[in-house]
Amino acid sequence: MLSRIRYNTIRPGEKRKHYLCQEDIEVLLGRLPEETYQRLRAVHFNDLALGRRVIGYVNRGRREIALCALPPQVSLSACFVRRSARGAMRVSPEQFGAVRGMQWPETAVRRFMLYDVFLHELGHLQVVDADVKDPRRRFAGETLAQEFANRWRTELWSQPFYHTDPIHRRAKENEVQEMKQLVHTRMKSNCPDR
Repeated sequence: MLSRIRYNTIRPGEKRKHYLCQEDIEVLLGRLPEETYQRLRAVHFNDLALGRRVIGYVNRGRREIALCALPPQVSLSACFVRRSARGAMRVSPEQFGAVRGMQWPETAVRRFMLYDVFLHELGHLQVVDADVKDPRRRFAGETLAQEFANRWRTELWSQPFYHTDPIHRRAKENEVQEMKQLVHTRMKSNCPDR
């Protein structure tokens, strides 16, 4: 079933980059039951992020997912404020290996893009009420899509999975501690002695 999914990559702008590739998506989909991605026809890597306001989206037919290029240095902590306001389960940047208020390491951005953004968009492809014609009521909305992402991320990360790329596992405690130590060191160096 994975072989029927098309991938399309559009070269990003000069100071932007794609954090994920086809292989990353296929590893994740290979861990999910087929019924969760049976509607998925294509994955597009494009540069339509409008800065960083749009990270991913689904097309109107609810068959294709697009993931947007982002700047090489980015902090995505603002995404968590909007998500938690919708009532979905609260997640933190630390889950992905980042610290709020700091630039995110590339591994944390990739982990977030795959195990939150992509799973969230895949959640929008899930049929909630097959008898309804209106796509806004037929498919999962924002809250259900985020619950889908949270549920599958929790389940996948709770199982041992051996892969050379660390994005396919929960962030290790030492990743977060190193980031916090870096924040603490920078704050101390910026404070004048009194």
